[in-house]
Amino acid sequence: MGRITDLGWRVTGRFVTVPPVTALPAGRMTELAGRGSTYLVDTGPPASGRDDAPTLILLHALACTGLLSWYPSLAALSARYRVIIFDQRWHGRGIRSPHFALDDLADDTVAVADALGVDRFVPVGYSMGALVAQLVAHRRPDRVDGLVLGASTMRFRRGEAEPLALRLLAYRIGLIAERKLRGGPLSAPLADVSDANRWALGQFRSTSKSEILGATAVLARFDSTPWVHQLTVPASVVITLRDHAIPVAYQRALVRALPDATAFEIDSGHAAVVLDAERFRPALLAACASVSARRHALGRP
Repeated sequence: MGRITDLGWRVTGRFVTVPPVTALPAGRMTELAGRGSTYLVDTGPPASGRDDAPTLILLHALACTGLLSWYPSLAALSARYRVIIFDQRWHGRGIRSPHFALDDLADDTVAVADALGVDRFVPVGYSMGALVAQLVAHRRPDRVDGLVLGASTMRFRRGEAEPLALRLLAYRIGLIAERKLRGGPLSAPLADVSDANRWALGQFRSTSKSEILGATAVLARFDSTPWVHQLTVPASVVITLRDHAIPVAYQRALVRALPDATAFEIDSGHAAVVLDAERFRPALLAACASVSARRHALGRP
């Protein structure tokens, strides 16, 4: 498992300085009927005043919280769309349950929409969140108007991504990320944001190492190849060309498999959503705009 261990160093070695954290929107703990409660942020109607823009539900990466994954792009997105972010199951202040299953995360996403009175929406997922977004579109096509995926795949490489190897990788990521981000007393997860690294570490530590390990083992078994071709909604895929976690060939194969997909490629790695936001953000905005335009062309409200 030499390559996958080296991946841990490559991914977390870059996780040293996060972008500045400006004012964050207020969130709240929200009860999802019959499922549990999660921390949720809803930006409301877009600043642009457009009432025809789709609602985006942002789904974060493994070992992150919703805000930690998406805060560098939140202001730009909320100027154009209503944006909803929540902590997924076993992450941050998300639902705690005896077992972790991606189907549950997909159903949690629909439950969030239900709690906010949102009928149709566009799941926007990155890494783990992109797997969940695929499942949302597969399980509830009646609720989904489009799909935006970043650093995604239909499945993981067999052999290198077997559960034991991924558990060891996730454990190492947790140790190194803490060491790189630690610089003094911790803030509460949503307290002082003047020190971006300390704020990010507080967010990161809100998910335990055991939860990261358990979730990683489940991700290793993900495989959407039997049904991804059935996802007929407009889709956009942001491809990270220097990604050591998900090979570019796997990301491009996903684009080919989706019936109505457009690709946006950036010269960045797997942590681009946060650590290379200057490259990732324009691609994300273009991906969302592409899905929105095709959604209107199909006559969807």
